[in-house]
Amino acid sequence: MCGIVGYVGNKKAIDVLISGLKNLEYRGYDSSGVALIDTNSIEIIKSVGKIKNLEDKLKDKNLDKFNIGLAHTRWATHGEASLVNAHPHTIGNIVIVHNGIIENAKELKNELINEGIEFNSETDTEVVAALINKYLENDIIKTISKVMNTIKGSYALGIMVKGINDKLYVAKKDSPLVIGIGEDENFFASDICAINMYTNKFVFLDDYDIAEISKNSVNYYSNGNKVDKKVDTIDIDLNSKSKNGYPHYMLKEINEEPTVLEKTLKPYLEDFSSIPDLTNYDEIHIVACGSAMYAGMIGKNLFEEKANIKSTCEVASEYRYKNNIYTNKTLVILISQSGETADTIAALKKAKELGQDTLAIVNVKTSTIARLADKVVFIEAGEEIAVATTKAYILQVAVISLLALKLAYNKKLIDNIDTYLEEFKTIPKLVKNVIDRENDYKKIAKEIKDNENVFFIGRRYDYAMCLEGSLKLKEVSYIHSEAYPSGELKHGTISLIDKGIPVFCILTDDELYEKSISNIVEVESRGAKTIIISKKSLKQNRKLEICVDDVSQFVIPLLVVPVLQLIAYHTAVDRGCDVDKPKNLAKSVTVE
Repeated sequence: MCGIVGYVGNKKAIDVLISGLKNLEYRGYDSSGVALIDTNSIEIIKSVGKIKNLEDKLKDKNLDKFNIGLAHTRWATHGEASLVNAHPHTIGNIVIVHNGIIENAKELKNELINEGIEFNSETDTEVVAALINKYLENDIIKTISKVMNTIKGSYALGIMVKGINDKLYVAKKDSPLVIGIGEDENFFASDICAINMYTNKFVFLDDYDIAEISKNSVNYYSNGNKVDKKVDTIDIDLNSKSKNGYPHYMLKEINEEPTVLEKTLKPYLEDFSSIPDLTNYDEIHIVACGSAMYAGMIGKNLFEEKANIKSTCEVASEYRYKNNIYTNKTLVILISQSGETADTIAALKKAKELGQDTLAIVNVKTSTIARLADKVVFIEAGEEIAVATTKAYILQVAVISLLALKLAYNKKLIDNIDTYLEEFKTIPKLVKNVIDRENDYKKIAKEIKDNENVFFIGRRYDYAMCLEGSLKLKEVSYIHSEAYPSGELKHGTISLIDKGIPVFCILTDDELYEKSISNIVEVESRGAKTIIISKKSLKQNRKLEICVDDVSQFVIPLLVVPVLQLIAYHTAVDRGCDVDKPKNLAKSVTVE
């Protein structure tokens, strides 16, 4: 979840490193730091809080002479967020930055302390620095390899060695790391967005790779042997980093949903055969984390109810450790915006090791999940900078809905496919109409902004949407929010419903309409302030109600999604929250 950047070349290293860190801010962090080296000296500057705090410390430093360095933004795992725990870390001749978690750090640290080595921080990273320094010999690659065979866990390491002032070293296992290739300069980073303003040529490292980076060359090693690596040319729209006049990236990205929906859906609607055919499977496991899992839950309901196929949807951090029961006709679907979600990658690897077919729904085409899965369906969200996902989530829902529609049609469970395809074609326009109702969302935000507890209730598809609505609200506004299946609330949790507590009720499922209404009456009789989100045919004529167009169950979630997102956004704004960078959160969760 941390961000790392490295540079060696002819530019002022500090300028490259700071710009890289700023482009990685979306990942979430609590401290930052840089390390610079030349023939005669080394400078390490660290700060707690925003990168601006680090920049303030740099103002008094003369750093123009340095052309090589490392930088890091830390999201605390081992040890609190503090100056002493901030990266880079140094022991002896080693300076290091690290993304990941070393699982046997405590055991190794105790051994090193018994050998007389002193540690300054609580971090697992400092243990790696101590090991490299302990084993250090003339062959640096051999040294790093030895350490990689000693440590357990996940890591992307950036390493400088005092006395070697023209080279950087990196090593990778289970955490993303990319090399950027330039003219008389080279880079590395945990995400290409940190360095894509300098180059469009990238090398993606595999697990257990080591690279030795100088300004004129990069040498790659695997299992101690020198290897060649493919250089990919990737051009990225740098304008995506502009807010285009919006006050926040989150609002900008919600307003981009009609455009990215059209871009993602159009190829499949024009060529329905291009959607993967799932008819050879008799069971589907959907695996994801966070919002992606809630998109998967909508898919699970569609697969079961519309395509009549047994489906499960599970959080990847549990699925990876379960004894999953597969058949020879089980498909595992992995959903991830970044394609670097650590638990989802682990679940993917486990499924492949057991011989299961895998299909990924991913936004980033160069990601680990995109490279490992047997089949990939890409969403076209572009870069999503706000930490709370919006446009990527709605595209995940759209794609999994299309997969379910194709399967239902192939199994002859629906026959009016053209009607459904025409409905999907109207989605961008219908979503735009939903987004444009700004005053409705501001009104609801003002009604709930002073509450510290909120509930969401719904049934089946509606419950899946409730989970995402609840998550979005708590993510950006810091209001405690819970989602429950409507019928489950009275099995204990209804004791928390007091006068004036907001309860969002999603009401789009015709088959369960009467049951849902009875649950709404139950919470209202206990004084709840209900906010209804329904389709027009189920309109309740309430003071606090948002109605969307009547469309099929394949499509209705795509209209409810932006409603939930915009209510969360305006509530967070009214509460004065940092909408784009919520506290403690990271965009890409690359540690377990």
